Amino acid sequence: QVQLVESGGGLVQPGGSLRLSCAASGSIFRINDMGWHRQAPGKERELVARVSSGGTTTYADSMKGRFTISRDNNKNTVHLQMNSLKPEDTAVYYCSADVVGGVSGVFWGQGTQVTVSS
Repeated sequence: QVQLVESGGGLVQPGGSLRLSCAASGSIFRINDMGWHRQAPGKERELVARVSSGGTTTYADSMKGRFTISRDNNKNTVHLQMNSLKPEDTAVYYCSADVVGGVSGVFWGQGTQVTVSS
């Protein structure tokens, strides 16, 4: 099996920054896309950003210019640097990984809360 563990969430004031990290472990041969999604109360889960194994990145329009996704293929980690945070960025953030391994498929972390408030 594969486990994804997120860290780095918390409370931050509007305009502040946070860096989220996610580490994948387990029976992993290769990871294709890694990404971050978020879900705010009463809303559906939405894509924040994703990055391919080759480093190609995709961002939701509202995150472009503020968020940066990166990954370390050697460590099976993905990070999300979030700057200029707004109250509407408040949500639970989930990392995901499209894994090829003992059990292949898309795996999700447990989520980390990000709250942007003064």
